[in-house]
Amino acid sequence: MRTAASLLALTLALATPAVAFAQVSTPASENVLTHPDRWPRAASPDAMSDPRTEAFVADLLSRLTVEEKVGQIIQGDISSVTPADLAQYPLGSILAGGSSGPWGDDKAPAAKWVELAQAFRAAAAARPGAKVPLIYGIDAVHGHNNVPGATIFPHNIGLGAARDPQLIHDIGVATALEVAATGADWTFGPTLAVPQDDRWGRTYEGYSENPEVQRAYAGPMTLGLQGELSADGSLAPGRIAGSAKHYLADGGTAGGKDQGDFQGTEQELIDIHLGGYPAAIDAGVLSVMASFSSWNGVKHSGNAGILRDVLHGPLGFDGFVVSDWNAHGQLPGCSNESCPQAIIAGIDMLMAPDSWKALYDSTLAQVKSGEIPMARLDEAVTRILRAKVKAGVFREERPVEGRLEVIGSAEHRALARRAVRESLVLLKNEGSVLPIRAGARVLVAGTAADDIGQAAGGWTLSWQGTGNTNADFPQGQSIWAGIEEAVKAAGGQASLSADGAFTDKPDVAIVVFGETPYAEFQGDLDNLDFAPEGPLETLRKLKAAGIPTVSVFLSGRPLWTNPEINQSDAFVAAWLPGTEGGGVADVLIGDREGKARNDFKGTLSFSWPKTAAGQPLNVGQPGYDPQFAYGYGLTYAAPASVGALSEESGVGGETSTVDRYLVDGRMVSPWSFMLRDGGGEFRMNSERTAQSPRGLLRLAVSDGSAQESARTLTFTGPSQAVVAGAPVDLTRQANGELALSFRYRVDAPAQGPVHLGVGSAAVPITDLLAAAPTGEWRTMKVRLSCFRDAGANVASADVPFVLAATGALTITVEDIRLAPNNNDTVCPAT
Repeated sequence: MRTAASLLALTLALATPAVAFAQVSTPASENVLTHPDRWPRAASPDAMSDPRTEAFVADLLSRLTVEEKVGQIIQGDISSVTPADLAQYPLGSILAGGSSGPWGDDKAPAAKWVELAQAFRAAAAARPGAKVPLIYGIDAVHGHNNVPGATIFPHNIGLGAARDPQLIHDIGVATALEVAATGADWTFGPTLAVPQDDRWGRTYEGYSENPEVQRAYAGPMTLGLQGELSADGSLAPGRIAGSAKHYLADGGTAGGKDQGDFQGTEQELIDIHLGGYPAAIDAGVLSVMASFSSWNGVKHSGNAGILRDVLHGPLGFDGFVVSDWNAHGQLPGCSNESCPQAIIAGIDMLMAPDSWKALYDSTLAQVKSGEIPMARLDEAVTRILRAKVKAGVFREERPVEGRLEVIGSAEHRALARRAVRESLVLLKNEGSVLPIRAGARVLVAGTAADDIGQAAGGWTLSWQGTGNTNADFPQGQSIWAGIEEAVKAAGGQASLSADGAFTDKPDVAIVVFGETPYAEFQGDLDNLDFAPEGPLETLRKLKAAGIPTVSVFLSGRPLWTNPEINQSDAFVAAWLPGTEGGGVADVLIGDREGKARNDFKGTLSFSWPKTAAGQPLNVGQPGYDPQFAYGYGLTYAAPASVGALSEESGVGGETSTVDRYLVDGRMVSPWSFMLRDGGGEFRMNSERTAQSPRGLLRLAVSDGSAQESARTLTFTGPSQAVVAGAPVDLTRQANGELALSFRYRVDAPAQGPVHLGVGSAAVPITDLLAAAPTGEWRTMKVRLSCFRDAGANVASADVPFVLAATGALTITVEDIRLAPNNNDTVCPAT
């Protein structure tokens, strides 16, 4: 709650009224006007702004220079900030983003994370002046998911199926302890999105399509992370600050597009998307992260009605608001390096991972010129300092830091295993094939069965969760390993065969399959069809052999899987369970007599689709007609029969994609290869060989990582190999630092300059190719932002790949796509 004596109230009373700030950024459209009187009431606890804290903050603020104040509202990422930078730039915060690790190593061991935190803290303490400590944030969204060996809990979609607030609280406690042990102060969670369109690539970050689950979970997770706020004190050791995100309606964008637009009314914002925010605020959450997304065309990061009038009005929030990754740069009139509009609208701390230097300089100049009122800067800094006091960053002793034995401890792993058990949802169990008698001969199939990385999903060790192996989870257990352990312990036999092949006929088969890891941008879909054909072929083969079959489906959202369900005797939605695959075996594998050791508890927190069309399907909406309804979930104690399901998907043919071009040896619709030279261009269809009109470039289908997965390009003069199609908007991907990626093998060195391009813009790659040994496969990843900065129109990209050579060159390429920046990208100088 605000106190009458707060510095903020005094400052604003003596300076420009708060409404003056809002007038700068409040949109004129009637579609985004807020009416604070319509919103429910919440309030930060009195302990957040107790008199002792407010007096300390007021005194400290009075001693800060304008340079130090501006530094407090700027946050940089450890991939671009070094401890040495703090001597010149008085930053108030650092973060470790999704693929950022200590000194460039995103898979650094826990001890290196501690060293990183201590190095930054020492550098901040060595600064002259008022010596305000940093607050160090990290995305610990399903455990301390950046650190190898940490406990990785199920993603929120699975936890939503568990319907267990106490479990959520306990996970918060465990996560906080592991994060604190590595020296960080703050996590960007809980995520309180209420996903309404499952095509959104961040659906799995939401607990449910129904805000009742977020309302039940927001308080327990906040209290688990932070503990209860206390007057005249800070968070207890082993607790960390939370950040409720992404405020507001990030899960309600049209078409499920990430960073898109919520097209709805203020009442819908209140009824659906406000969800767990009041409970998090009441529990004392110290920060709120504003969403990338918009409301009726107006970005939240610039909407003072949402950020100030509502959040600090009826919602009574006394912590600070942080923006998302360079989100301020998306506001009209702003760039990543300059955005007074966001600050004036109510953003207290700007997350500027790689733009922090220029942003600091421009913000300082804007404050000195009066463009950003000093009263507004003081308000933002006051909120940040208040949260820092409560987070304990001013406290010298850190008794938990360095206690690395808590990382992936047996206690935390047991909790994660319990979470897996409770999150599983049984969709089908014909003939009571489950539970499986422990002494049976069990065949486990599917490439996902022994892949902890696939079970963990996105936001695991890297942003997109890609590139991980079981070795990166030294204390984890795959689903296969858990099944093998349970079956063998009871005297049974378990065998693993990725394709389902067997010599001795098993009693039962378990096929583990599903989505491969993804996060924002790359996770967005056009429809909900589960497209891979391999798992279905395996299921059909096993069914034809008369083997009872159980499907364990890994996914970050409900998908249309009717063909797979029809070919399965039992079908289990396991979501993204994390590192404790043994939790799956705890429920699927019974005792020696075939009786259940644990029953299913999970029920759907998202409606399961009847078709693949992907239109919003949420409980309570008109015409609601799911395949499996919200709240559905079979148990051993209460079985039910599921008949044959329709296999009419409701979608036709191939759908377009913006980020995959040549995959598994096939051009992905609507993209095709074109060969250009001075005589024109030739568009390839199904040809295995082709040449440009004047014969200066020849293409042939060839073998790469798989049979016929690659294309060999032989240049003999000035010509271009081009991927072309209908224009697509790659603005979000460029802002998110995705890269144009392809595997290549130089077969004959270039005899002249070579360029890689997007649209009409290109960068030189001659030196990169020259450094590649002839005949050796390599991967090249060039950031989209490099092409944008070189002049490419990424908002309308109809040519997302151009390989241009001026002289002789033979090169084989495959797997052309957009890929995440895992600290392995380049930006060749033009």
